[in-house]
Amino acid sequence: MREIKANQITESVKKIVLDANFYLPDDVVKAIKEAREKEKSPSGKDVFNMILENMEISKTEKLPLCQDTGFAVFFVQLGQEVHVINGDFNEAINEGVRQAYEEGYLRKSIVDDPVIERVNTKDNTPAVIHTEIVPGEDIIINFAPKGGGSENMSTVKMMKAADGIEGVKNFVVDFVKEAGGNPCPPTTIGVGIGGTFDKVAELAKKAALRPIGSRNPDKKFADVELELMERLNKSGIGPMGLGGRITVLDVHIETYPCHIATMPVAINTQCHCSRRKHVKI
Repeated sequence: MREIKANQITESVKKIVLDANFYLPDDVVKAIKEAREKEKSPSGKDVFNMILENMEISKTEKLPLCQDTGFAVFFVQLGQEVHVINGDFNEAINEGVRQAYEEGYLRKSIVDDPVIERVNTKDNTPAVIHTEIVPGEDIIINFAPKGGGSENMSTVKMMKAADGIEGVKNFVVDFVKEAGGNPCPPTTIGVGIGGTFDKVAELAKKAALRPIGSRNPDKKFADVELELMERLNKSGIGPMGLGGRITVLDVHIETYPCHIATMPVAINTQCHCSRRKHVKI
């Protein structure tokens, strides 16, 4: 049994929260540079140039990549041989968020009561923490500051098995077209298929946060990812919705077994500023 102090978790979380808001992952930067070269629309190329300039300013000046520094979302793999000591695991994560958003001058966007009073919590907590117990004695923490604009462009549909994969593909294409420029394209589209009403939404979120260029290990779903990306990039929405040939940077699908009477499908959208960071403790 390995002991990990709660304050170690807090310090690690604080660092990745700050880094995620200042530095885009290499795969995202590479995808945006490649998209700029493929884009034929003059306005689209201008958008890509501004995105890349913004990235450089954020990196050198340590300023947030986007004013919306998001809901703090975590996917945690917690080793079953780990014993967290000197504090509460979830509170350790929230304290890291609290410190990072204060010290980094990151916008605090979370309200406590979601519908009536909507008072800001003033420290961007509580975080959303998805925890998976896995073999081993490490903690792997994946973080994403999920902006409200792209998060609003999400949906769940309890489809019928008879709709099949063609129904799923049409659902995704129609939804992204309807979203248009609202989620600040070029986007990464996460698609969850299977599980239950709650599980499928988690799958879609997890899919949206996969590295750009990664493919589903099941070839039949990998082929669907590529087909959807091609269809969506023919939609004409383009960068920031101003028209062009690059509307999405990638489409990712995650699946889970489901009940014989169900086929839930969820879509979660990630804007061009696909911020994420991970740490292994």
